[in-house]
Amino acid sequence: MLDHAQNRPELPPEIARRRTFAIISHPDAGKTTLTEKFLLFGGAIQMAGQVRAKGEARRTRSDFMQMEKDRGISVSASAMSFDFGTYRFNLVDTPGHSDFSEDTYRTLTAVDAAVMVIDGAKGVESQTRKLFEVCRLRDLPILTFCNKMDRESRETFDIIDEIQQNLAIDVTPASWPIGRGAEFIGCYDLLRNRLELMDRADRNKVGETIVLDGLDDPAMEAHIPADLLAQLREEVEMARELLPPLDPKSVLEGHLTPIWFGSAINSFGVKELMDGIAAYAPQPQIQKAENRQIAPEEDKVTGFVFKVQANMDPKHRDRVAFVRLASGHFERGMKLLHVRSKKQMSIASPVLFLAADRELAEEAWAGDIIGIPNHGQLRIGDALTEGEALRFTGIPSFAPELLQACRAGDPMKAKHLDKALTQFAEEGAAKVFKPVFGSGFIVGVVGQLQYEVLASRIELEYGLPVRFEPTQFTSARWVAGDKLAVEKFTAANKQHMATDSDGDPVFMTRLQWDIDRVARDYPDIRLTSIKEMHGT
Repeated sequence: MLDHAQNRPELPPEIARRRTFAIISHPDAGKTTLTEKFLLFGGAIQMAGQVRAKGEARRTRSDFMQMEKDRGISVSASAMSFDFGTYRFNLVDTPGHSDFSEDTYRTLTAVDAAVMVIDGAKGVESQTRKLFEVCRLRDLPILTFCNKMDRESRETFDIIDEIQQNLAIDVTPASWPIGRGAEFIGCYDLLRNRLELMDRADRNKVGETIVLDGLDDPAMEAHIPADLLAQLREEVEMARELLPPLDPKSVLEGHLTPIWFGSAINSFGVKELMDGIAAYAPQPQIQKAENRQIAPEEDKVTGFVFKVQANMDPKHRDRVAFVRLASGHFERGMKLLHVRSKKQMSIASPVLFLAADRELAEEAWAGDIIGIPNHGQLRIGDALTEGEALRFTGIPSFAPELLQACRAGDPMKAKHLDKALTQFAEEGAAKVFKPVFGSGFIVGVVGQLQYEVLASRIELEYGLPVRFEPTQFTSARWVAGDKLAVEKFTAANKQHMATDSDGDPVFMTRLQWDIDRVARDYPDIRLTSIKEMHGT
């Protein structure tokens, strides 16, 4: 749980102006378009789909890998930083595909709020529900954007009702749509009594804003057809009676979500949402570690790795560890303690991601996400500090739902396969188990699509064709217990045992009966489906 108490000491201005958030949505709700428009209004790019410099070489999209471009899905979460007015927004993109939910889960440990994007025609979809549950587990504040209002969409009250019913959160409208589909002309801004009109002619232009003296202002009649105006007045009156008012404290505690309506592709409603993030999303929050809480205003720098991404730049064959700074003021060239290895690391070339470009980060503050290029020293869950042996908590690793054996097409290249799979395990892209008996590797993932992504990446990055084959095992569990009991258990169950990429013992099961047998015959052994990633 995050601490949203506002009675904490005042944060240094540089930290207080940070807003670090993720965008969550069902695939196809328009997340990539919304991200693009955020960058447009943040001045990071000039025209949607077009970047400030170097044309095609610098793509707006946070979708890096070729496979993502081909499939039109985001499968790797990445971070982007940009200024919006006096604020610094750190936007962490999350994979939209359900097969990559573990990556999304870890991404949500690195942010202070989430923006939930909903398709106006489809409402709350299954993937949205899953991601939302993760946000609830962490009490993350949520701001909602109902997209695609320029297409045929559901009744506004139906959408709000569905969010309240399905997600068990109160909803307060920040804006109210006028018309739907082809008749959609804009929104009434309930927070600032303004009429926002959509410009259908130019998708990258923000429409007109008319400041009004409330809903009864006669000036509205010049802009809205009479039937739509009557409907707007009636619906807003009902909404004010039936729905709770905007209470910033309730938003910060994760009990209430403000909702904005708009059309990202038409640049409509996006700026209002961004103003909402600045006003209602929290400043950098306290982070939990094993023995204490870490406040952002502490002088000493601390941070944790929540994602590792390889080959973001195919020319450099590097890995970038994404680090959420939890406290302090970081400066390039600083020496930080890598807690797991107990070694000092000199952070010589940290990067900030501005759209899909990277720039050297001369400095960064608590709340920022920086990338640290490295050759495999940094893993998910690792802590970096100015000397304190901290262990951050709450970064989970889940048991995979699918298991397959992985074999190299050319048996002479088995060593290269070992290296490739180790890399993907450290990235968190898959679980890799080495059975005690027999040769080869068993690769565990959450969804079938991940095998395709892995096979294409191993071939692309290592020139190594591989095949995934069925295995007799259906699930994997980490083995916990005191050292002697674990050793005894391992010796007696060798044909079921494997080790994960950290060397921890794993029990491979074929049937539920295997798990029941362990519970019956080995009362001092625990089989777990979640492992905390402490980087130890």
